[in-house]
Amino acid sequence: MVSNDTPELTARPPDEAEINLARDLTRRLAPPSRRQLSMRLAEDGEAEEIALSSHIVELLLQVLTETAKGNAVTIVPIHAELTTQQSADLLGVSRPFLIGLLEKGEIEFRRVGTHRRVRYQDLAAYAERQRAARKAALDELSAIGQELQLDD
Repeated sequence: MVSNDTPELTARPPDEAEINLARDLTRRLAPPSRRQLSMRLAEDGEAEEIALSSHIVELLLQVLTETAKGNAVTIVPIHAELTTQQSADLLGVSRPFLIGLLEKGEIEFRRVGTHRRVRYQDLAAYAERQRAARKAALDELSAIGQELQLDD
């Protein structure tokens, strides 16, 4: 069962009509602008114009871009608490591997009875640390490669 704090992370891929609509809307909104946009919503014959901030437009554009590629999209609030399986799925690792990371203290978690819960923001922080470490390693390898070529 999923609580209000734990989002359902299953998403369905978009159908062809949704992909085509997302492509069209992506073209209309891209490149993302810092200007404020508005939407016109019509319901029961009455139309209302709603202003969208640049942040909302950028989020919408990200969702539309992924949808246009045929990808399912899941939105997870930053404060959400995830199960270990949801966390592993988001990181693209196995659940046993994730549990090892939790037990080593690589990612913060809390226990709810016998279950572990991981805050999305802690999961995202771990993923960012990993990305930064990979980038640093690649930069170092690149520098070593350049040094070796200079000696030739």
